Amino acid sequence: MMLAIYDIKYMKTRRKKIRIFRWLILAFILYILYSAYSVYAYSKVDETRQADAAIILGAGAGARKPSPVFEERIRHGIWLYENGYVEKLIFTGGQAEGNDYSDASVARDYAIEHGVAPENILIEEKSRITWENLIYASKIVQEQGMQEVLIVSDPLHMRRAMLMAENCQLQAYSSPTQTTRYITRQTKVPFWIRESFFYMGFRFYNMIPEWRGENTVVFSP
Repeated sequence: MMLAIYDIKYMKTRRKKIRIFRWLILAFILYILYSAYSVYAYSKVDETRQADAAIILGAGAGARKPSPVFEERIRHGIWLYENGYVEKLIFTGGQAEGNDYSDASVARDYAIEHGVAPENILIEEKSRITWENLIYASKIVQEQGMQEVLIVSDPLHMRRAMLMAENCQLQAYSSPTQTTRYITRQTKVPFWIRESFFYMGFRFYNMIPEWRGENTVVFSP
């Protein structure tokens, strides 16, 4: 009799745990879908307006030439400059292993060749990833006494970049590139998935104070 009662309690407890586990799995799947939708929806947001500077996020360079993805970002930054949206361009990106020049210096030379005055170009050459791009760029913004900036990157990269910009206490607005190398399904979908998981990862990272460095502040959804 006692064994039967124990078996019943055990089965009820087990079923309850299974139900909780299923709800957790469902919640996680819904969060993944929400994040993916958020990344995609934000790629359509264009807040281009007049600002003190545009921060162009690095995307690789080699042999004194920007990568195709980086070139599109640089060209958009130049367009903003030529059309009077910004007075300064801030190029980001350090020197990758095996390269003789930093991404930012390659971008600077490209911009000068296309008519941007050297005195209107600022660079940071320490960063390796998007998060560092914005940390070091935000220091330049503070040093220069700037108030508002535009963030330039590929559309699907903007959601994560803008969250990071907010954590760096930047008064920033999104200005996604009008042209991008991520056009076909074969290139766009993998990049979208990648950005969705990186966005989720940064949100989790941002929730744990011990993981955040001195350059970040608490994110308020």
